[in-house]
Amino acid sequence: MWLRCWEREGCRFESCVAGPRSQAPGLGTPPLSPVSSAVLRTLNRQLQTEVGYGHMQVYETLAQPTVLANATELVERRDTLRLLCSSPSPAEVRWFFNGDALPVAVRLGLSPDGRTLTRHSVRREEAGAYQCEVRNPVSVSRSEPLNLTVYSIDLKPPLKCAGPTHSSQNTEISPGGEIILKIPEQIRDQVGPERVAIVQDSTTRTGCTIKVDFNTSLTLWCTSRSCPEPEYVWAFNGRALENGRDHLNISGMAAAQEGTYTCIAKNPKTLLSGSASVVVKLSAAAISMMIVPVPTKPEEGQDVTLTVQGYPKDLLVYAWYRGPASEPNRLLSQLPSGNWIAGPAHTGREVGFANCSLLVQKLNLTDAGRYMLKTVTVQGKTDTLELELQVAHGTAFLPSDTGVYLYK
Repeated sequence: MWLRCWEREGCRFESCVAGPRSQAPGLGTPPLSPVSSAVLRTLNRQLQTEVGYGHMQVYETLAQPTVLANATELVERRDTLRLLCSSPSPAEVRWFFNGDALPVAVRLGLSPDGRTLTRHSVRREEAGAYQCEVRNPVSVSRSEPLNLTVYSIDLKPPLKCAGPTHSSQNTEISPGGEIILKIPEQIRDQVGPERVAIVQDSTTRTGCTIKVDFNTSLTLWCTSRSCPEPEYVWAFNGRALENGRDHLNISGMAAAQEGTYTCIAKNPKTLLSGSASVVVKLSAAAISMMIVPVPTKPEEGQDVTLTVQGYPKDLLVYAWYRGPASEPNRLLSQLPSGNWIAGPAHTGREVGFANCSLLVQKLNLTDAGRYMLKTVTVQGKTDTLELELQVAHGTAFLPSDTGVYLYK
């Protein structure tokens, strides 16, 4: 005979279990709180007591932090920049600048807890996209980029890139009466970049949200005033893209392409940079989840992919069923780790993907019928979709219509 009791925070016998020795379970765990001290007492058949002590730390899944700024448009060598990483949870904080770890010179302005970044007499090279990241041993979460613009008082009124001149004067009057500053060759190549902006269809979109229909294309252009022409870097959600051009093409818009797009223009002579950002999202009509079979009218022996459009970005787990959503009908499930496991109804011909889509290989006529998909997000929101799949035998299709339904 055995007796097992847990004590916690000085409270005795909070949880006790008794039974035959042959059926003694593992130690198990007591009820948890963020920080707990636990005592385990066991009593054997000889009425002898053994005591064990333990200390446990419970970590939470971190919410996305937010970068707050005293201002996002500052004047070089005059203004002070203050950034705060706002997060409801105590956690380690890291800062990123244009997608990379914070430069050492900027890092010197961090507060002891790492949550506040202060820069006195801000410089133009410190303009760009700032992010903070919070982390604990079980969770990491990074903020959306905050774009900072730094203006130079040395370039007002704006300078024009004049060509080499043999005149002894440093100014001239244009036919329209405009004063043009003529800059010597060695200085002329060190202007800008200024007024970095993102343009779509001849309209400036900097700081805006662009709504795009599902599976359509979008081209973003980066413009700036710079001599010589700047080098361009595009970033998506703070991570650099392999694109060195002044424009970025987004084709086949889908949920995975939603986010913040940033253009960084860098003058190769001065090594100064400026940036601009826009947020790209699917239009409201495209956000609703739906299942689309590809091909739409599969035949016996073909492969078909049940493609899920508009699946949730914060997806936690999903499960596919052939027939009603019950365990005997489960084809497969995806775990939070990203791996999927086969269910009781799996035939070896079904494959799951990270975007919730299901591939069924070498179709049989018996594969026709109802398919159900259940999704669960990190916030616990559950959705169920249903599809009636048709499988053709030659040119004869099953008489039922294909329908897609969303249950909330």
